[in-house]
Amino acid sequence: MKTTLIKSVKLTLLLCLLLGVGYVFVLWIFAQVASPNKGNAELLTVNGKVIGAANVGQGFTKDIYFWGRPSAVNYKADASGGSNKSVANKEYLQTVKERIDVFLMHHPYLKRSEVPAEMVTASGSGLDPDITPQCAFVQIKRVAQARGMNESAVKEIVEKQIEKPFLGIFGTTKINVLKLNAALDEAHK
Repeated sequence: MKTTLIKSVKLTLLLCLLLGVGYVFVLWIFAQVASPNKGNAELLTVNGKVIGAANVGQGFTKDIYFWGRPSAVNYKADASGGSNKSVANKEYLQTVKERIDVFLMHHPYLKRSEVPAEMVTASGSGLDPDITPQCAFVQIKRVAQARGMNESAVKEIVEKQIEKPFLGIFGTTKINVLKLNAALDEAHK
């Protein structure tokens, strides 16, 4: 009985070391080789100053900027997560209605049915840094007016920021909101 207990403890410690440290090390090696930025955040810098991490959503609310998806965690990377409320939850439906009203207040040229769902619903992580091109296109008029720019100039900047799926099949067509807003600031100094 005593030898079985000692063997069990040794096996448990060995598996903890192997799976707890070894597995993490294998993932770290894979990130160093296969992922962009060696598994680290892609920090976006403008004029030598870090303005944010491109792979974490930012809370843009001014009319001169394109807005990203709402966040259930107020864009706090250490608190990633959704609201966990179902579409039948009255509180959730009220929140979405309020977001639609705010979006329409800033985009009076849109009808309620034209508000993209992703602009009023948070992503699962609450930190989604990307929007679809359609979400950017509905905001062009507001951003152009707020900046005093021509809509076609803003649309050109948006189109340059569109990222296609990897190899044409992996992922979705998207626009990184932080990169788009940095490109706008650069074009409209």
